[in-house]
Amino acid sequence: MILLEVIATTVADARAAERGGANRIELVTAMGEGGLTPSIGLIESVAQAVAIPVNVIVRPHSRSFVYDADDYAVMLRDVRAIAKTRASAIVVGMLRSDGDIDTDGLSRIIEAADGLPLTFHRAIDEARDLCQAFDTLLRFDAVTNVLTSGGAASVLEAESAIAGLVALSSGTRCTVLAGAGLTVNAVAPFVARTGVSAVHFGSGVRVDGKALAPVDEARVRRVRALLDTVQE
Repeated sequence: MILLEVIATTVADARAAERGGANRIELVTAMGEGGLTPSIGLIESVAQAVAIPVNVIVRPHSRSFVYDADDYAVMLRDVRAIAKTRASAIVVGMLRSDGDIDTDGLSRIIEAADGLPLTFHRAIDEARDLCQAFDTLLRFDAVTNVLTSGGAASVLEAESAIAGLVALSSGTRCTVLAGAGLTVNAVAPFVARTGVSAVHFGSGVRVDGKALAPVDEARVRRVRALLDTVQE
């Protein structure tokens, strides 16, 4: 089965996504800013409300993916707190000022996560070299998913890049999670052409396709049905 991850910003979003057939939630707040760290109260409430895995973003601000010592202090506190909840994984991403993966910062987050796996988010799309950054992440056993649009504004504009990353991930424990700009109508041919085994939806499964609208259960169900057709 092709995995379907849906962004939730509320308990109602998470419930609608689950009813529609989503396999996993990415829980964020401030979706209009690309997603920021949600409150512990929201994390606990969503994890209690749904039976599917809840992955939680840890992102202290939307200024950039280059973090200073104070940012890391905040992030590490958040990660340690989230690790004590029923969250399934941490979603995070960090770069150095030269555009490479901040491996030191990533290592600190992994240690603080206390065994929780990590998804490295779309910070990779701003890396100096996408394939080199992906190869760097493959060295970290804790990183089990990489959310990427293939370096483009929309993943639909980067099919060849996504297919290349899928090839790089072959035989590893890391999954390419394709997202950003996916639409209900485009998802099936996109999956067929790229070979991805996991997709990530935000606005595409919300009411009227608007980022700040609630999750539309019917749209999620339609995506799930289309993904299942690709598998046949």
